[in-house]
Amino acid sequence: MMRAFALMIVLALLALAQKPEIKQVAPKPTNPAAGAEMFREYCAACHGVDGKGGGPAAPAMKKPVPDLTLLSKNNGGKFPETRVYNSIQGDMVASHGSKDMPIWGNVLRGVSRDEATVKMRLTNLTNYIKSIQR
Repeated sequence: MMRAFALMIVLALLALAQKPEIKQVAPKPTNPAAGAEMFREYCAACHGVDGKGGGPAAPAMKKPVPDLTLLSKNNGGKFPETRVYNSIQGDMVASHGSKDMPIWGNVLRGVSRDEATVKMRLTNLTNYIKSIQR
């Protein structure tokens, strides 16, 4: 009886210790002019709807998901626009500390092959993140 109880405890602890897996799904098409809509569809799973890093996929990340509402505050009060744009596009993967974050430039090219539309999406996502700064 005690062995069975101990085994149940060990199995429960092992289940709690495992990180959840992230299911990869194809991106849904969104309006390239709607930064908030794209953020909810593409970014909120990790960064949370509020951008503070508490999305449902955040626990599965290798490193803590950053609070995107503090980017300006953590950069001397100035929004790091070029860095954010490049991070979303995938030019600065190292800034995330791991390759957990998708290279959204490639993902967005899968939604639209038109490079001008991809740039519009990246710009509008960047502008939306700028708009949620505290």
